Amino acid sequence: MTFPSLPAPRRAVAALTALVAGAGLATLPTEPLARAAEEPAPTGALISEVYGGGGNSGATLTTDFVELGNPGDHPVTVDGWSVQYLPGTPRPTSQWQHTPLVGEIPAGGHFLVSQARGNSGSVELPTPDARGDIAMSATAGTIALVNGTERLDCLTPADCAADARIVDLVGYGDAVVRNGEPARGASNTRSVARDGDLTDTRDNAADFTAGEPNPVNASGETPGPPGEPGNPPGEPGEPGELRIHDIQGTTRVSPHTGSQVSGVPGIVTAVNAFGSARGFWFQDPEPDGDPRTSEALFVFTSDRTPDLAVGDEVLVSGTVVQYRQGGASSANQSLTQLERASWEVVSSGNGLPEAELVTPSTVPTTLAPDASGGSIEDLELDPERYALDYYASREGMLLRVDDAPVVGPTDAYNALWVTTKPAQNRSARGGTVYQGYGDSNTGRLKIESLIPFSERPFPIANVGDELRGTTQGPLWYSQYGGYLIRATTLGEHVDNGLTRDAVRPARDWELTVATYNVENLSPSDDQTKFDRLATGVAEYLDGPDIVALEEIQDNTGPTDDGVVDADRTLDQFVEAIRAAGGPGYEWRQINPEDKEDGGQPGGNIRNAFLFNPERVSFVDTPGGDATTAVRIESDADGAARLSVSPGRIAPDSPAWDSSRKPLVGQFRFEDRDVFVVANHFNSKGGDQSLHGRYQPPNRTSEIQRLEQAALVRQFGDALHAKDPSANLLVVGDLNDFQFSPVLTTLTQGGRLHNPLVDLPPTERYGYVFDGNSQSLDHILVAGALAHRADYQPVRVNAEFADQASDHDPQVVAFRPLSGDPAVDEAEDARYYGGGRPPGEGGDTRSPERPDQPGGGAGDHRDGPPPAAGGDDLARTGLSGVLPLITGAVILLAVGGAAAYFARRQRGEANSPDSEGTGTTS
Repeated sequence: MTFPSLPAPRRAVAALTALVAGAGLATLPTEPLARAAEEPAPTGALISEVYGGGGNSGATLTTDFVELGNPGDHPVTVDGWSVQYLPGTPRPTSQWQHTPLVGEIPAGGHFLVSQARGNSGSVELPTPDARGDIAMSATAGTIALVNGTERLDCLTPADCAADARIVDLVGYGDAVVRNGEPARGASNTRSVARDGDLTDTRDNAADFTAGEPNPVNASGETPGPPGEPGNPPGEPGEPGELRIHDIQGTTRVSPHTGSQVSGVPGIVTAVNAFGSARGFWFQDPEPDGDPRTSEALFVFTSDRTPDLAVGDEVLVSGTVVQYRQGGASSANQSLTQLERASWEVVSSGNGLPEAELVTPSTVPTTLAPDASGGSIEDLELDPERYALDYYASREGMLLRVDDAPVVGPTDAYNALWVTTKPAQNRSARGGTVYQGYGDSNTGRLKIESLIPFSERPFPIANVGDELRGTTQGPLWYSQYGGYLIRATTLGEHVDNGLTRDAVRPARDWELTVATYNVENLSPSDDQTKFDRLATGVAEYLDGPDIVALEEIQDNTGPTDDGVVDADRTLDQFVEAIRAAGGPGYEWRQINPEDKEDGGQPGGNIRNAFLFNPERVSFVDTPGGDATTAVRIESDADGAARLSVSPGRIAPDSPAWDSSRKPLVGQFRFEDRDVFVVANHFNSKGGDQSLHGRYQPPNRTSEIQRLEQAALVRQFGDALHAKDPSANLLVVGDLNDFQFSPVLTTLTQGGRLHNPLVDLPPTERYGYVFDGNSQSLDHILVAGALAHRADYQPVRVNAEFADQASDHDPQVVAFRPLSGDPAVDEAEDARYYGGGRPPGEGGDTRSPERPDQPGGGAGDHRDGPPPAAGGDDLARTGLSGVLPLITGAVILLAVGGAAAYFARRQRGEANSPDSEGTGTTS
């Protein structure tokens, strides 16, 4: 039959009618819809079936899917198109999730887009034509077929009707956004689908009927056991023409992707017998001698444990698939594997191919080829030159490490990190320190276990421990950390006694300021968490005079109920510190607007100050709230003061969209004013990973942090212009490294100094991620204070499997400047063993730091760089920092930066990629 279908622009306008009344949404005018419906229309692509119950309770199919149909007489190319999903009842902050498409829908045929897998079900989809990872609702949602890959931004029927990119749209269940009325009856066991003629009346309720899911791919395949028409063959019987190395090929992508292969020989080396991604690895005992081609494959069997034993010789048939965790559009590398497979056991009890020993010299020190930010997947592998190429060329093969040092502690998912290069940027405590974008520490390797935990509990290890003896198993790739060994043999865990270090005791004449990310603290946490964090503050930090806290949640924690107050959270923490023997702290903070500061949804995280009133006073200046910007003013004596205290820096700037606003407080110690800015910059969520397919990776989140750093720098410059000797500290979780453009923006010219860089390079860390010891938390001090600042990261969390927080706190001890050059010079001589640097009290030049009594980090210091043009920068305000930002942005990947600024011009917020998610580290 001839299918009436509008071209994309008219179809989008004509396709939607509004849901009114209870939803409070605008009604579309009926006249334009009627006129559009009367226009003649050519045939085109449609959404033909939607199923979101895959892998749910009672489901037969394991995976959600969207099926497209083509009722026309010619193929429809979908290159550059996408399938997008919106929750049934979108909130103002909801975002469409999308899956890019490549290929074509055959004339009169279908095109299958798989989505997220569940934990149940027993039947696999036929080989999908495109893959995503969207966890669709089984009962209510909206699916759009879009001519383009940009995320849609419409959240109402009217707005979506006006979006010319939408080719077709289906709302099911109680979906707010839909064509006509929504399709009814979708569930864990029922999809909604058009009839065989793909009838389209532009009313989802009329066009879609609930029934048993029946996904069909572009090849006409349907679900079914091996041997049925349109599905993989049954037991292979005889060896086929291809061996594993032929299937793997010499790049990361198989030359046989999408093809059915038969009779591939090999020896079973490991079986994954638990979880929702079960299967087995098999390896060819007769390699081809080409170092680029892997000799092993994984055979995916969904949630069914294959009835095979290690040592079985098998002939395997199945479909070659490039599986990419995180979905087809993710930056992760893909794995070549066989799906919908069958096999024949030829013999059992065979010896295994020898595991390849990875020594300190095996893996190259250069991470990956430079593809100018593009994909490396189609490049010929060079395993002797690049670390990621080495591992890609061993995908699935048995690898072995001996006496492996632990560089990343055991996590909550029973995984840890070792290094194959023990001397590589090694810290004194046994970690591997990340020192720059050009040195990613390629010795790092993740370890997981295939041994049932009832037989061999996974070791609970800290940094500096060891897996003594042999650890070996097939090489795998995970979106959470990259390449890893799925161990069939685990070395013996040797506990090398890592200890938690306490800060040195402060002297009476010093002020101590700390920063601590307490990782989403709220009354919904167990009292144990409060007590452990409190012990850290009271004992390991020795009760600092001022503590800047990050990730303080509201009184109801992640419950999204409109509550923004955090008095119960802070009172409970203060009481726990007092009970642990710490000071009787008071606190200051500003409530954010509900759901405006990012972080865990509903938690309303914010920065806060604790201070010990017996040592320091807080200068309260009323008027500070969520939207009022703090300014630098003069008091009656002409000294600098804050317009509001506590206050927030430029809270209405788009730089802080979905991100924590800096909290500024004015403190007084021995009649000397101290200004502290507590920060929690935009998270790194959304950045491409070090181990991904795009090289070098694009750090898209850095753009927003650069904007944030510029505003904080502008505040600091304004304070310096008012008082060149002002005691300013910029502290907190800046979510970036000491060598990053973000930190350069803050410290360039010496106006602020980062005392972390005065430590030896292998001691510059306070956080451990993917086995890399690194620094995200910082305490920056005014350049004039640099020679007085005794800084110490306090190692109590990051290197340990048992953590109160994932961040180590930091503390700095110093004597604030008085503002009187003679007094300050005398104090330098008395307390710091030398005179003041040349010039007045506000001069930001500093001499080399002399040794001082009491030990600590101060013993390692050299002076900060001289201030180049600092006074001119202060006088020019924001324009003075723009050259810093310009220079920093040049260091970024141009494409990601351009896209980000384009969004800024359109007024779009920088939000998490997925509905209801947010990264706060």
